[in-house]
Amino acid sequence: MNNLNEQEFSGFLLSCKKNVLKMAKNGGCFIGSAFSCIDILAYLYSNIFDIEKIKNKKKDRDILILSKGHAVAALYGVLAQVGIISKDRLENYLTIKDDLYWHPNPNIPGIEFHTGSMGHGLSIGIGMAFASKLNKINNKIFVILGDGELNEGSVWESVLIANAYKLNNLVVIIDRNFRQANLKTEELIPLESLQEKFSAFGWETLLCDGHAINEIQKTFEQISKTVLDKPSVIIANTVRGNGIPLMEDNSKYWFGNFNEKELEEFHKMLDEGTRKK
Repeated sequence: MNNLNEQEFSGFLLSCKKNVLKMAKNGGCFIGSAFSCIDILAYLYSNIFDIEKIKNKKKDRDILILSKGHAVAALYGVLAQVGIISKDRLENYLTIKDDLYWHPNPNIPGIEFHTGSMGHGLSIGIGMAFASKLNKINNKIFVILGDGELNEGSVWESVLIANAYKLNNLVVIIDRNFRQANLKTEELIPLESLQEKFSAFGWETLLCDGHAINEIQKTFEQISKTVLDKPSVIIANTVRGNGIPLMEDNSKYWFGNFNEKELEEFHKMLDEGTRKK
């Protein structure tokens, strides 16, 4: 599964997005937020993570914490595409037939921790990264943060601690879609300059286009090749609802619960967008 070329990755990502659409009905999901971070998730699971280690819960598996837990439809969609969970389960999303619901459920294979209460995921990731250091486990802990949850004080306390303990096995990815719920982050509580803030806190700080496979790949390769004694953060500039023009950067589509006709149209938009690339 690893080392997909650009064309292969494009097809893989398209399938992951179509998996998300399966959960955008009968109650719905946070589709806009899911589509802003799904490229990053798809890359991690197709080019970095050892899927067999995750399936078998090996001690040295890389670990992902999706701190912005409301975007879990993206994670479910990717887990299904790599075979960690069955695609059939996606049809049971939000039903009594299964335990796939609006936030990550650790009873589901591939889900390491229940998240969703904003600002907690990085603290969890730091604990895991520190434990790996103590136990001499050669792995990395990846934490995906929403930019809106950077308003939580616990995040910045964690940023301080990660640097203090030189957790170079910790990689944070910020899904920088410039939206918090239905508002613009810079109109609510301005966050910029994030790069300067994290650098001042002692982190290795990188920027990338969170929807450009070449940039994503180069950024992760830069982290893997650089030997540092500090944690790393990738500020991934993204667009909420990316891939479906009607949804892109549209606060109306933070959450979506659609009928079959609407979903059919969204499938067409995804196909058309993929062909144009």
